[in-house]
Amino acid sequence: MTSPDLNLLIALDVLLAEGSVAGAARRLRLSPSAMSRTLARLRDVTGDPLLARAGRGLVATPRGEALRDQAHQLVEEAQALLRPAGRHDPETLARTFTLRTSDGFVENFGPRLLARVAAEAPNVRLNFLQKPDKESAPLREGRVDLETGVIEPRTGPELRSQALFRDRLVGAVRAGHPLAGGEVTAERYAAAGHVIVSRTGHDDDAVDRPFLPAGFARRVVVAVGGFAPALALARTADLVATVPERHTAALREGMVGFPLPMPTGGFAVSMLWSPRLDADPAHRWFRGCVREVCV
Repeated sequence: MTSPDLNLLIALDVLLAEGSVAGAARRLRLSPSAMSRTLARLRDVTGDPLLARAGRGLVATPRGEALRDQAHQLVEEAQALLRPAGRHDPETLARTFTLRTSDGFVENFGPRLLARVAAEAPNVRLNFLQKPDKESAPLREGRVDLETGVIEPRTGPELRSQALFRDRLVGAVRAGHPLAGGEVTAERYAAAGHVIVSRTGHDDDAVDRPFLPAGFARRVVVAVGGFAPALALARTADLVATVPERHTAALREGMVGFPLPMPTGGFAVSMLWSPRLDADPAHRWFRGCVREVCV
């Protein structure tokens, strides 16, 4: 079955509104002869004259009259469908946004984000999910709306991203830890017992490893899967947790923090999203909320 030429629908709407081939040609910026050929095609497709001669003008046939309102409505709906999205109103938005992030982000930025969203969009719900890996599949498959983290070479190249803030590594210990007082040298830091955050349990896979000097060795006592359990252990034992400063500020409350005694690389924490959501007005509003609470 041959697909219909939907351009004919626009021509039908204009012809029935104008009741004139010449008038329709002017509105559509066509020549009268081209408009006449279009009317002939419409007559062939519908099996009806649609417009009939009456004196010097044209009048709609019964079939043409029956199609007038329907054709106009369909054209208006098509134009509205293809029109750029209008202004987004958060107050009327009813939607759930799922944010996948590492522990520390929720504790540090979650309260302000919740307050911001509740004030502007009371019918919006937020889901915070743990981020156990660097896989981009949840974003690509639409199971997650937004993700935060450090962009790496294996991050999906098709994903959109925007930096939220700069961060650096710091050491964190309990108040009675030997490193809580005196100068923290590289030797004292390396010799202390460390709790590392690693998805595999190995030091070379620790999340802080890419930002430490190459070949730097430390005495690892225990490995955990996130910043929160690392700091929980360091809070009650003689362990050093090396964590992002801004990302874990709320989790480190009451602990002693210190700059690392060796050169380390700073890094940007970014938000990432699927390109299919890039132009969505509601998603753009939510990204703006996340960006502003992280300033």
